[in-house]
Amino acid sequence: MSKKIFISQPMGGLPDKQVLQERAVAISKAKALLGKDVEPLETFFDDFGPAAKPLDYLARSLEFLARADVAVFAPGWQNARGCRIEHLCALEYGIPVTEV
Repeated sequence: MSKKIFISQPMGGLPDKQVLQERAVAISKAKALLGKDVEPLETFFDDFGPAAKPLDYLARSLEFLARADVAVFAPGWQNARGCRIEHLCALEYGIPVTEV
């Protein structure tokens, strides 16, 4: 049975290409750390319109965090408000946390 992993990474102000590249690196590191049998939850959202607010993204992100077996935090997460909130939620609800 695979472990569902939630990737938390800074995204604000970054181009999609860079976000996706950094996400791929985080997934690769998570697989090396947790074993190959991991399933990354798809938390790169590109279906919000131009009127979307950061809280819209965070709300959907937390829905995915609730389904995760492990929360994986990419470099720089401490400086991103949404990532810090996700980290607090993971700890509060007993979801194992790791940094890559």
